[in-house]
Amino acid sequence: MSFLTSQFDLIRGLHILAVIAWMAGMLYLPRLYVYHSKATPGSEMDETFKVMEIKLLKIIINPAMIATWLFGLLLIAVHVNQSGWAFLAQPWMITKLIAVIALSGWHGFLAGARKRFEAGTNTRPEKFWRMTNEIPFVLAIIAVLAVTTQFLSR
Repeated sequence: MSFLTSQFDLIRGLHILAVIAWMAGMLYLPRLYVYHSKATPGSEMDETFKVMEIKLLKIIINPAMIATWLFGLLLIAVHVNQSGWAFLAQPWMITKLIAVIALSGWHGFLAGARKRFEAGTNTRPEKFWRMTNEIPFVLAIIAVLAVTTQFLSR
């Protein structure tokens, strides 16, 4: 555990970079769905969007989410080693964890939507994807502000 503690800043930096990559993909994928919703099924554009969406999900979003969780759990381990489990019960940490779980759930929803686009069974209109495009950003704001302000714990 002392190795993890000595590498705390590196782990935190890698966590932040993974979050940036995850968020970039989570913001871009619904934007692709906006345009894909307008493509004629079976058309060249439909096929192009399918390729773009699967590559974005498999090459960027999924690995970034895994890295985010991995480095986040390592950061929790360092905190637990230094000060015990009590910080997990702090309102700011509970809020962050809820936001991360919600982001992970939205990630799953977007992955399921990609499968529906792939199968040609998408039923959600362009307007739905436009309206929900900012969900990841709102959740990220909540998570970041929870950590940076550590509200109700000082």
